[in-house]
Amino acid sequence: MGLGLVLVIEGLVLALLPRRLDDLLETLNQMPVETRRVLGLATLAIGVLVVWLVKG
Repeated sequence: MGLGLVLVIEGLVLALLPRRLDDLLETLNQMPVETRRVLGLATLAIGVLVVWLVKG
């Protein structure tokens, strides 16, 4: 179920906002690696928290 929802959301972004996605990727490419790592870990933590709250 979760994987399906991720694919739906990613598909919507690619279908509806392809130019904006290019801008986002360019912005990410300009960020230092450590900043991207922290951003990824923060996103991971928020995702785990959301799943925990929904399940709990």
